[in-house]
Amino acid sequence: MSYATSIEVTAVSHEPREFTRLGSGLRRGNAGRQRGNHITPVVDRGTEAISYDPTDEPDHLTPAQRRRRRLLGAVTLVAAVVLAAGTAWLAERGLRATLGAPAWLAVALLAWPGLAQRSLDDHVRPVATALENDDLAAARVAVGRIVGRDTAALDEAGVARAAVESLAESFCDAVAAPLFWLLLLGPAGLWGYKAVNTADSLIGHREPRWRAFGWAAARTDDLANWLPARVGGALLCVAGGGGWRVLWRDSRRHASPNAGWTEAAMAGVLGVRLAGPAAYDGAIADKPWIGDGPADLDARDIRRALVVYRRGCLLLWCLAGAVAWAR
Repeated sequence: MSYATSIEVTAVSHEPREFTRLGSGLRRGNAGRQRGNHITPVVDRGTEAISYDPTDEPDHLTPAQRRRRRLLGAVTLVAAVVLAAGTAWLAERGLRATLGAPAWLAVALLAWPGLAQRSLDDHVRPVATALENDDLAAARVAVGRIVGRDTAALDEAGVARAAVESLAESFCDAVAAPLFWLLLLGPAGLWGYKAVNTADSLIGHREPRWRAFGWAAARTDDLANWLPARVGGALLCVAGGGGWRVLWRDSRRHASPNAGWTEAAMAGVLGVRLAGPAAYDGAIADKPWIGDGPADLDARDIRRALVVYRRGCLLLWCLAGAVAWAR
């Protein structure tokens, strides 16, 4: 799967529920556009700021209608998973039947596009490079490719924090979780997971129009990432030689039940603060801070985060190799 699907979407899929609305005319019919658990309210510009929680917006459905939409969403999710996993399973069986013993290489190539380890690294490095060249405009463009927040007004610290947060969160969605399901169920498990993760990004929304329909995708994605997120957080702490206290203390400060684990681990390893208030389509998400230390990150912190990320990937592959060998 391409980076645009597996990283750029998932990297912005975990945001909090509480927003400050900037403007007097919230268009209720489209309030709270969300990817996964990321709520992006649509606002009109104005002067006053009031508290708004998109999850409080009524969906005006009867209980029977809500059940039908949930069922339809669940059926849609199952169809997507069966199609993706079934195709991968048939492809693997065909390769093994045709090629025999050397089929393992072809099967590896079948799974490889679902692992975005290199792509994530390739998309975060340009952010650091632009900041090192004192080109804030280019850095904003580069980080805008991997985050969902408003980047036009970000300063150097805001750009660097966004890049590090995306790198940490995507370590789970783009690397740890796909590899976990690959080890557990083969290519069928990997591509089935990618179908769930993509469905969560597309229909796992909290605004009224999608809340019931996307319920199954959102809950299934949370379940599919539960163990990989915790393993990923632990591996980042091992890779960085610390960060355990922040991991245990702050992992639950994130709105997502999973994304906070790898983000807290990275914050603890680097000795910095991540998250905090951020703007999405003109609305301020009042996110709690994760970690201790300074929040004014720069290009050096992105480089440090990339080193930890690469070590974490290496440890993950060593763990995967040990599991495969033990079989």
